[in-house]
Amino acid sequence: MIDSGAYSSWIKQEEIDIEKYTDFCLKYLDLCSYFVNLDVIPGIWGDKNLSKEVVEESARKGFQNYNYMISKGIPKEKLIHVFHQGEDFKWLKRMINRMDYIGLSPANDRTTTEKYVWLEKCMEYVTDDKGMPIIKTHGFGFMSHKLLVSFPLYSADAITWVYSSRVGMIIVPRYVNGKYDYMKEPFKVHISSRSPEQKITTGFHYNTFPPERKKIVGEYCRSKGYEVGKSEFKTVIAKQYALKDYEKWYGKARKDGTREVEVIIEEGVSNNYKMRDELNIIYYLLLEKALPKWPWAYKKKRVIKGFR
Repeated sequence: MIDSGAYSSWIKQEEIDIEKYTDFCLKYLDLCSYFVNLDVIPGIWGDKNLSKEVVEESARKGFQNYNYMISKGIPKEKLIHVFHQGEDFKWLKRMINRMDYIGLSPANDRTTTEKYVWLEKCMEYVTDDKGMPIIKTHGFGFMSHKLLVSFPLYSADAITWVYSSRVGMIIVPRYVNGKYDYMKEPFKVHISSRSPEQKITTGFHYNTFPPERKKIVGEYCRSKGYEVGKSEFKTVIAKQYALKDYEKWYGKARKDGTREVEVIIEEGVSNNYKMRDELNIIYYLLLEKALPKWPWAYKKKRVIKGFR
């Protein structure tokens, strides 16, 4: 799937050329399964007081871009249009009428509760009276475990797995009655040997865990083919020191010319961010397998007529 980058551009207040993006998609048409339409996000980041006119104009332009990409040769079955939180639900109705696979995009400046309520409303349109999907949906920016396990999405994406890794965390499922329970909110364990001191002193770091919890985290890592790892640190004169194969620089050189060196005693998730990346990807793959076929059913389903 190729995304347009509309969200990142919206954050930066930049514009994407629809013609160039369409040409790019056409270039790789045979290599990709899906392309996300160049949707138009209204307003600016953090502004919740948008007028109906501004939101409506953005939705109209997004639909216009969808029709443009279709007209230039992007197959309808490969193009995913996006419905945003705050837009009139008439646009969602039109999408369901015309498309087989659509995107749902909760507003990232809203609380999880606000997103959840909005997605419940969306489910009234995209599922039947038994809660079964009538259309494929892709969740954009689904970072919350609660959202992932609550709604019958066909697919979803977020940067949680890599963001968590790069700030020194691994995602570990709850260990309940002798097995890992992926349906419960997971632990985000600070495990990096380079974690800030406050993470260690406040008890949020693996190194401060009681033995039983350490054992659970360690066994989870090893069950997926990874070790926790071990590092030691030493101070050297930066200009006079050449790193060995099992060493890495840590932090910047001080005014007195000294610098910290991390010495890798045993490689693992505590000192290798790529391993953390991989372990976090594995968590989400296993979460996907653990989900019921369709985990959501709207108990107070009302029939919406006149648009199918």
